[in-house]
Amino acid sequence: MDEGVGSGEDDASCEGAMDTLTRIRAFIAVIENEGFSAAARKTGRSKALLSKYVRELEDEIGVLLINRTTRQIALTAAGEVYMARAGQILSDLECLTEKAREATGEVKGTIRVTAARTFGDAELGLSLVDFAKAHPDIGLDINLDDGFVDLVNEGFDVAIRMTRLADSAMIARRLASLDFSIVASPDLLKRLGRPTHPSQVANYPAIIDSNSRLFSAWMFRDPETGQSMPVNVSGQFTVNSPMTVRAAALAGLGVALSPTFVVRKEIENGSLVPILEDFMSSEAGIYAVFPHRRHLPARVRLFVDFMADWFRRHDLGLTNEG
Repeated sequence: MDEGVGSGEDDASCEGAMDTLTRIRAFIAVIENEGFSAAARKTGRSKALLSKYVRELEDEIGVLLINRTTRQIALTAAGEVYMARAGQILSDLECLTEKAREATGEVKGTIRVTAARTFGDAELGLSLVDFAKAHPDIGLDINLDDGFVDLVNEGFDVAIRMTRLADSAMIARRLASLDFSIVASPDLLKRLGRPTHPSQVANYPAIIDSNSRLFSAWMFRDPETGQSMPVNVSGQFTVNSPMTVRAAALAGLGVALSPTFVVRKEIENGSLVPILEDFMSSEAGIYAVFPHRRHLPARVRLFVDFMADWFRRHDLGLTNEG
């Protein structure tokens, strides 16, 4: 009988702990999404249920955590302290779960990945498909967005970025070097002539990718000195899609700066002509980027290792990293 009573008390204690964790997760979701409605959409739970969980958490600890108005919410002083520690507690629990799974060789869960639409729509996107095929127990929640995505605030585990990486707040693993080409249609070059020096590009109509960090200040490199040579360009056509930049270049609307893999087939078949090749810099790369964490989930490490190996094994006109 004593054993039965003890077991019941333990069960009740475990259930209470689970209830508290549920309430803490609801509280964090509301704060991270800046409101009950947004948190409800993100978590798939009703606004009323999340509100109930937060009220129960406040009743449980006897402290008001959130000031509520009809238009916004704000943390109380106690709420700010609680939020900081609660987030760390959940992170530690996730770490503990991951370590236990690693000990048994079991890797499961979902990885939230963000990448440029260009990446997903091109041959490079096959890397994501191949990972899903190789690891059926790991879910992939993929968001393709050519704009900049904040990994921490938007809850992503990892980003695949094609850029000259300069974000010291993130951890990054270089997967491959990324070459860029300046291209133009044969008709445009026949009409305007072929430039022989980067400074001449300023006199040509340019097709501008508004997602590019270079935007209208294209970067070249002096092949003799290695010094950077920025050139300001302008033109009629600006768009936030490398694929549309390619289409505009094919139509003869101007010269275009593009990742080489996007225009590789057009260069090979002669419908686009690369220019100023000796002046192109190769400082950019394809990176797997993730936030600083004391413990990186095993599924994310597995994903990054897979991607690095995938790029080593596939020839897509990129310079693979070791």
